[in-house]
Amino acid sequence: MSEIKVDNLTGKTSAGDITVTSEGGAATMQLQQGLAKVWSRFNGSAATTTDSFNQASFVDAGTGIYQINMSNPYRANVGAHTTCSGAYHAINRSSGTATQIEIGTYNSSHSSVDESRCSIISHGDLA
Repeated sequence: MSEIKVDNLTGKTSAGDITVTSEGGAATMQLQQGLAKVWSRFNGSAATTTDSFNQASFVDAGTGIYQINMSNPYRANVGAHTTCSGAYHAINRSSGTATQIEIGTYNSSHSSVDESRCSIISHGDLA
């Protein structure tokens, strides 16, 4: 088995585009496009972040409402966000901005509640 160790990969045509061919060779994907640009795991009950990537700050904006502020913004407000929480359902509450994602957590009666186990993963084009 071969092993390649590098510190930097740069696309031949465009610095940020590296094409990866699938196992069967029939399809290609842009590696940069497939990477999560923001993720956060947080405790909404304690208003603390457990771990994160590209998160400048975390804001507890009220019962069951949380805002993730990004260190490096999206080019436009076009991120695709996936949210989840431990015991309740979580949704992307608003259209947000290029620098902020707002999340809401709700109980089975659809009332806002604080939830201790929450996370978000977001994909999009960085500015």
